[in-house]
Amino acid sequence: MSLKRLLGVGGVVLLGGVAVALASRSQRAATSTRLVGELLANRVSTQSRTVRFEDIEDLPDPIRRYLEHVLTEGRPYVHTARLHQDGEFRLGDASAPWKPLEATQHYTVEPPGFVWDARIDIVPYAPIRVVDAFVGGEGLLTAKLFSVVPVADADPSQELDEGELARHLAEMVWFPTGFLPGQGVEWDAIDDQSARATIEYDGTSASVVFHVDDDDEITRVTADRWYETDDGSYELQSWTGYFHDYHEVDGLRIPGSGDVEWNLPDGDLPYWRADIDGVEYDP
Repeated sequence: MSLKRLLGVGGVVLLGGVAVALASRSQRAATSTRLVGELLANRVSTQSRTVRFEDIEDLPDPIRRYLEHVLTEGRPYVHTARLHQDGEFRLGDASAPWKPLEATQHYTVEPPGFVWDARIDIVPYAPIRVVDAFVGGEGLLTAKLFSVVPVADADPSQELDEGELARHLAEMVWFPTGFLPGQGVEWDAIDDQSARATIEYDGTSASVVFHVDDDDEITRVTADRWYETDDGSYELQSWTGYFHDYHEVDGLRIPGSGDVEWNLPDGDLPYWRADIDGVEYDP
């Protein structure tokens, strides 16, 4: 049995979704509270840095347009962020029903990291608590029944680390000062409406393509991510995330909702969709 079967084919929300095999509970399994503490203890703050549009003149044109649209000149850089998700998660194949999901997520920009603490109501009165994280350069994915009984831990792997770092990169649309020069993201132009971002940390590298629409908003991200097959091996498969309902929060324009899917040879598999609220920066 694998986490892919437990939590839905393709793993957990957004680009952290590398599907991985079950392992026995180990010392790597940690509470969300402890992980958030570790995440915030490692953060680096540069209080004097503020947004200057002259700093983005050399970025690929669609990303420059996007940043000019969503940022406010003079706004301080974001160092940490916290948000709430209220949505649904699909457990299984494309014909499976959606299950209610509620999650809180913490991020740091330097170093890149996050902790996603989610409740998925598999059946009435039997919620699964899932913690998905990238802390200290390592990915972690664990699940507990009733928030107490351990039911799954992901084996440590390079594939897991890459998936979690890619998830962090894709989700930076919710704290877009992280895309600015000097924040660890390198950009490569593709065309007038897309560019590839690459981030590297502690020996792990991840890339995501960001697609900018005619309103200069990132409404789609694509990547090749590790997907676990039935025999437990990994293969690269296409993955797509969508962002909607841009609005202003504390001087930044960010999406108010999103959904994600695997693009498999036998068809697309949507597996997460949610509204985003309760966004706080440097709380």
